[in-house]
Amino acid sequence: MADQQHNVAPGIESDPRVCGGDPCIIRTRIPVWVLVQSKRLGMSEADILKSYPTLLAEDIVHAWAYEQLHCEEIDWQIAANEE
Repeated sequence: MADQQHNVAPGIESDPRVCGGDPCIIRTRIPVWVLVQSKRLGMSEADILKSYPTLLAEDIVHAWAYEQLHCEEIDWQIAANEE
């Protein structure tokens, strides 16, 4: 079977077999939209790192960079997962 995982940005990967293909932090199953929504709801970066012990500080940097480039996609994913 061919590897279906794709690095879509530094530190971010998308695999249709993981989280419905939503972009996730590499080495985790944590979707970028979850981190962005946490930030929008007022969580600090320190609180996010405490809540997700597998994350590194650089993962947060990658998530915010991805958000900047793909804000419409992230907004759609947040809305779709709130329903």
